[in-house]
Amino acid sequence: MSQSLRMHQVQAPVIPIVGDLVRGHPGTISLGQGVVHYGPPPQAISAIEDFLGNPENHKYHAVEGIPALRQAIRAKLASENGMTVPESPAHPDDACVCVTAGGNMAFFNVVPAIADPGDEIILLTPYYFNHEMATRIADCVPVLVPTDAAFQPDLERIANAITPRTRAILTVSPNNPTGAVYPEETLRAINEICNKKGLYHIHDEAYEYFVYGGARHFSPGSIPGASGHTISLYSLSKAYGFASWRIGYMVFPDHLAMAIKKIQDTNLICPPVISQFAAIGALTAGKAYMQGWLHEYDAIRTRFLQEFNRASDLCHVPSAQGAFYFFIQIDSNQDEMDLIRALIQRHGVAVMPGQSFGMRENGYFRVAYGALRLETATAGVQRLIHGLRAEKGELQ
Repeated sequence: MSQSLRMHQVQAPVIPIVGDLVRGHPGTISLGQGVVHYGPPPQAISAIEDFLGNPENHKYHAVEGIPALRQAIRAKLASENGMTVPESPAHPDDACVCVTAGGNMAFFNVVPAIADPGDEIILLTPYYFNHEMATRIADCVPVLVPTDAAFQPDLERIANAITPRTRAILTVSPNNPTGAVYPEETLRAINEICNKKGLYHIHDEAYEYFVYGGARHFSPGSIPGASGHTISLYSLSKAYGFASWRIGYMVFPDHLAMAIKKIQDTNLICPPVISQFAAIGALTAGKAYMQGWLHEYDAIRTRFLQEFNRASDLCHVPSAQGAFYFFIQIDSNQDEMDLIRALIQRHGVAVMPGQSFGMRENGYFRVAYGALRLETATAGVQRLIHGLRAEKGELQ
């Protein structure tokens, strides 16, 4: 007896592996998992009273999400993302919006809805590892296309990677794991490639509010005429401190409505209804809630850049204007997981290995700062730089 050959090809989830190492060494500052340090807004907690007030809420609800939440999402998309979500002609009461158990489920729903076994999904490297894992679990082929030195999409490489089996191009902006923000003109160009080639443009916008300086977020789903081939993925986990509540959502072309519903009904039946009520409260608070934290995140990002600049002889760090990540490269031949174990065990700091994000070259690491306040984050990045120098033999 053994697991399927398909699952043999899926990488092990790295966050639990590093998490176990951190828990085994109390006092470690984790620059690993991508979560925020704050919880949901008060409006989200208050909305749970509305849930508890109706016994019918303890039963299954609509597969695609409760109407009140989908209406709130449509209003948010119109006002913030410039997206008018069409209604489904087959189901006039249902907009082409589906609430999911987190942003990961949104992508997990998409792949089998658009692709058959052996079909290809183009992922830009470094990729978000759960996207690659979900593609393989669906028995599809992730086609890896490198980004440039600043982790920006290379349009020529993307175009050259398209084959007759290609079904979609996936973009993530602001980006996990690099913190890069893709310019509007780049996303428009990728969307147009998809339009001309008959492909889907899947765009993950989980970090849409986390942009700094002159960077601006852009939703390809707002492009006129793009709704027929654009799939947009969102999450409340980051902006609203909703990680454990598991609420995300997706916007998709009308012709995918039944396929999405079949997959969601089989995997989930319906999103957790209590979390959906809380999500309505969160959207009532709106993006102003998380923007109250944005200044602190920008201050942490600036502090990290200062520390990395002082260590420019040790590591290369492209500018990151979004999310709460840096993707650093160091000159080292040491196995990445061996170095991570050393950093945790001897220096009290944890990061994530770049190979888990699709980097074939050694020496890349994702550094996350979302879970930390400024003082702890500063101590964490200082431990990281000191530990890297020590492990490289620069410190005696």
